[in-house]
Amino acid sequence: MKDAQTTLDAVRAVLALADEDDADAQRRVGDLLADVAKRRAPIPKPEEVKLRLGVGVPLDGAMTVADWLDTWFASKKTRTTTNNGYETHIRVHLKPHLGHLRLDRLNSGHVQAMFDAITDQNEVIAAENQARREQVLRTRASRPGAPTAEEAAQLAAERARLAEMKPFRRITGPATRQRIRSTLRAALNAAIVRRLITHNPAKHLEMASGKRPKAVLWTAQHVEHWRKTGETPSAVMVWTLPQFGEFLDAAEDHRLYALYHLMGFRGLRRGEAVGQNERDVDLDLAELTVAKEIVQDGWTPIETEPKTDGSAATIGLDSVTVQVLREHRARKAAERAAVLQARAEYLEAGGDPATAPVWIDSGKEFVAPDGGWLHPQQVSDEFEKIREAAGLPPINLRDIRHVAATVIHGGGGDVHVIKEVLRHSTIKLASDTYTSLLKEVDLEVAERAAAAVPRARRRPPAETSGPDAEDSGERFPEAPEG
Repeated sequence: MKDAQTTLDAVRAVLALADEDDADAQRRVGDLLADVAKRRAPIPKPEEVKLRLGVGVPLDGAMTVADWLDTWFASKKTRTTTNNGYETHIRVHLKPHLGHLRLDRLNSGHVQAMFDAITDQNEVIAAENQARREQVLRTRASRPGAPTAEEAAQLAAERARLAEMKPFRRITGPATRQRIRSTLRAALNAAIVRRLITHNPAKHLEMASGKRPKAVLWTAQHVEHWRKTGETPSAVMVWTLPQFGEFLDAAEDHRLYALYHLMGFRGLRRGEAVGQNERDVDLDLAELTVAKEIVQDGWTPIETEPKTDGSAATIGLDSVTVQVLREHRARKAAERAAVLQARAEYLEAGGDPATAPVWIDSGKEFVAPDGGWLHPQQVSDEFEKIREAAGLPPINLRDIRHVAATVIHGGGGDVHVIKEVLRHSTIKLASDTYTSLLKEVDLEVAERAAAAVPRARRRPPAETSGPDAEDSGERFPEAPEG
């Protein structure tokens, strides 16, 4: 009888948690008690039910990691690109590996197993990428000129095999793995605040450093190795100034040439270049102000403020860049005139205005063929096409900012100047990013300078001074007597 009264009191205490005018809370509490009775489980403590009722999570304590990640992500009010990162981490990694687990039973072993699985998958991706690189080489003719019928058939067969292979994929590197852990850790910290869990399983894990790899210059040796194997020595590669010049030569007739030139000479980020307002570029004063950027929300381009307060700044322009931008504006004006002329002719011929060509006055410096916004990914895709056609070693478009640093350095600018032009937040960041790269640039220039000096004969490296050096037969002239 006493046990029955205790159970009844516990039920009444839980029922009392739902206000009379809160139908949703009453339903949830009723469902909880019905489930408890069905399973003949203990009545949950009122204070636990009250806490869960207040934060809008399942009352039975069976919330999964996926449930909580959805709840947490829905509450985030951060920069769109940051939310995109959270969403990707949750969708691609956290939910598939951890989503089915109960939140209150998640432990560090589960989290470590996820990262072990990601590492294993990286090995698979790396092997598939290497196989694709090797197959790409098989699709290329062995010598210039038209191939023989037999060779053409063989190349066609190799291209067919290439089409059946998986596309190149990126591995989930150390920096990305650290960001995935940061997302999980933030979500679990929020769960601790709501007293859904008592500790954070993502906090104490041994993982490789997520420090961004140092930028490495595409020296002649690195290029030779890449041409033989398809391998790059670093995730962040930077063209030499002659290589950048080759790219500009290859891109000169492209409608986005001025955009790539500006990024390479003045260090604009991709989103900043795509989002650059025409009104914020003063060619008479030779300066531009970075005020907006266009980034991707998933696939959709959106306009936002610059990445940081320091990113919004006025940058001086050299005379060559000013001339390139003047020519770009003339080209854009011609494109606009051509579209408007085509529209007028279409309408004059009785065409439907709804389907007539149209020019969009977007106000951007760099625009699509109809005057509208450029899509950031399209800019990257066109960059890659030009690079590949020119036979240049690969770099990412985002890393063309590093090329800008070498341009500034080549013109006599030091790390302080690089910091101001590229708008880094601190001199330490600029120094950490570029000190080793600029040393490579100096060494590359020194090697080219040494090779440019004509010599009739050179002493072999073995013929050096020292007691163990072999006698080459060469003698210094003796000093005259007396």
